[in-house]
Amino acid sequence: MIAAPVRLGLRENAAQFSLLVAVNAFVGAMVGLERSTLPLIGGEDFGLSSKTAVLSFIVAFGIAKALTNLGAGALAQRAGRRRLLITGWAVALPVPLLIALAPSWGWIVAANALLGVNQGLAWSMTVVMKIDLVGPRRRGLALGLNESAGYGGVALAAGLSGWLAGSFAARDVLVVAGAAIAVTALLISVLFVRDTAAHVGLEQARDHADADDHAPGLRRAFADASYREPALRSCSQAGLVNNLNDALAWGLVPLYLAAHGASVGEIGLIAALYPGVWSVVQIAAGHWSDRAGRKPLIAGGMLIQAAALALLALGDGALTPAAAAAVLLGLGTALVYPTLIAAMSDAVTPVARAPVVGVYRFWRDSGYVAGGLIAGSMADALGYGGAIALVAGLTAASGAWVIVDMPPRQSAAGRARPLVARGD
Repeated sequence: MIAAPVRLGLRENAAQFSLLVAVNAFVGAMVGLERSTLPLIGGEDFGLSSKTAVLSFIVAFGIAKALTNLGAGALAQRAGRRRLLITGWAVALPVPLLIALAPSWGWIVAANALLGVNQGLAWSMTVVMKIDLVGPRRRGLALGLNESAGYGGVALAAGLSGWLAGSFAARDVLVVAGAAIAVTALLISVLFVRDTAAHVGLEQARDHADADDHAPGLRRAFADASYREPALRSCSQAGLVNNLNDALAWGLVPLYLAAHGASVGEIGLIAALYPGVWSVVQIAAGHWSDRAGRKPLIAGGMLIQAAALALLALGDGALTPAAAAAVLLGLGTALVYPTLIAAMSDAVTPVARAPVVGVYRFWRDSGYVAGGLIAGSMADALGYGGAIALVAGLTAASGAWVIVDMPPRQSAAGRARPLVARGD
């Protein structure tokens, strides 16, 4: 059998791209199951009263995911994208079992550490593989579709798990649905997903023939993406703050609403609104960033998120302002989320993409650690409103950082200066 020629482009790789979109929807659904129920389970099933203790599962998730992102980016070129994707789903299999058998909250925290490894490997690889397939010119649209599928899965799972938890035990809902998702996604990845190494080689040879064809070492990628290059460091800090406020939305908002009398079903609705808007708007946002440039969407999105959190704090737990804040937060995040990864990818060569995006995702998902610690400790010290207001201020400061530090229009068509396509 003659192998099909390797080509770059969304239409040219529609079948594999669509398959990866579906896999990423499962990745999002796996974590979405916890959005409306797990913070409540901490109090109802395990008797936790400290907000910091309840949000410890998010801290464990964030540490595991951030470190896994870093390792996955460094290993992707060597081990292969597909192999890491399959490993990510294999790691997810014990998560529902640990939650089902948990005699203490520590087991839930351990399950979420494994979930962080799953998310770090599986989501990282679906992101990088889609960028590999489409090439530079429709990168923003590709990432919009990827993140839309992932957070569509989050929104659907959050809404359904909250609704089902009104009729069944919340833990049972998490266990049954989590097992079904993990097994299905693992089988799809093993049977149908193909590696994209040939697409990386084609783009490198076609568009960056004069650059080093070896992936940069982790030390070099980490330095450039963390502090050395303005185009990269401004994205890394914005990603961290974005997930800091996402940790607050995940872990603290259900407790905030419940403390003001909201039912589990109403909490599920609010928990679904935010990622639902985020999911739908991302497609247009990613496409828009291909035309308008990355910086305006990133800076504007961070400031919209800050306004949403301020509204949430001022709403005092009432459902109408909480719903409006969820929609506004989803809109701001949709402008930021796919655009940040596209901006990182614009600034590097294809072989440098995986390690640099891995470093970005390390900083971004470190935001879950910071968010869990800040939201929990500040809620214990200042109350819900004070914690939310503090995070709103941090988010506004991040948007200002992007305005000041990020270079003015980065290439939206892959013509950016290759920053880290060289060894240590």
